[in-house]
Amino acid sequence: MPPGWGPKVRQPRSLYAVPATIFSDFWNDQLVAHDRQWLFLVLVGLIGSFAFIRMSARLMRSPRVPWWPGSVVSESGVHLHHLVWGIVTMMVAGTISFAGFAVSPIYEICAALFGVGMGLTIDEFALWVRLDDVYWAREGRRSVDAAVIAVGALGLLVLGVRPFDLGSGDAAQIVVSVLTVTVVLACIVISLAKQRVVHALAGVFVVVFAFYAAVRLGKPRSPWARRFYGERNPGKQVRSERRFAPGRRTDRFKERLRDAIGGTTTQDYDAKLADRETKAAEHAARLEAAEEMRRRADRAGTTAERD
Repeated sequence: MPPGWGPKVRQPRSLYAVPATIFSDFWNDQLVAHDRQWLFLVLVGLIGSFAFIRMSARLMRSPRVPWWPGSVVSESGVHLHHLVWGIVTMMVAGTISFAGFAVSPIYEICAALFGVGMGLTIDEFALWVRLDDVYWAREGRRSVDAAVIAVGALGLLVLGVRPFDLGSGDAAQIVVSVLTVTVVLACIVISLAKQRVVHALAGVFVVVFAFYAAVRLGKPRSPWARRFYGERNPGKQVRSERRFAPGRRTDRFKERLRDAIGGTTTQDYDAKLADRETKAAEHAARLEAAEEMRRRADRAGTTAERD
């Protein structure tokens, strides 16, 4: 038989060959080619550390997994928040990378560790602001908001979105670019003053969001409302309170998202545990009552047989 004839034998491919090829192409063509591989590693480290530390915190307070290790406490009884480990990790990774001797793969490792430090630090964002341990309180939900915003911003940067792009041509182009950036920044500041934080931060990358929030109503307790609504414009104050009334659908969605990502507050969690214990006690009481009825029926049947 001439060479090359006959049935061809297909070489077996590894189970991980296709995913490895896809990731390799993504790494080389989309990241390395545009010098975004380090930013991608920062994003991966941020997501990974935040997800792990949130899972760990939720397991620590769960009675179902008492074997899970608790917080780090010094001999004097001081609770070392994971915020501390995050800051130290960022300091070490940043110093090594800035020192100039971080070559591949050390530079990539530093980028990932910097992201890990960011995740540990942002997870206690509410502690920065309030200087109080409100991790499981209602105020601590700001940490989840900060993490979502940070991941979104880094994700857009990895995708190549540039917040601002000043022209490098003639003087007229530079002037137009500066004026455009000024208008965008003004809209972002107005959005923040109206407490439309998500729109403001999204507007850094997609200016339409900043423009939208700048011309819309501010929240009733926002600095913008205190300055321009209230007694000066009671109609807008009423409209704002009606528009941002507690319990609206958007707020319910945000609360469910925060619960899914960061866990429920201590108040809600204790209420769920109490409700679960109540239901378990009621179930045990029903079982005991059923067992008692069965024993009585057995005794009645035995007595009837004897008679």
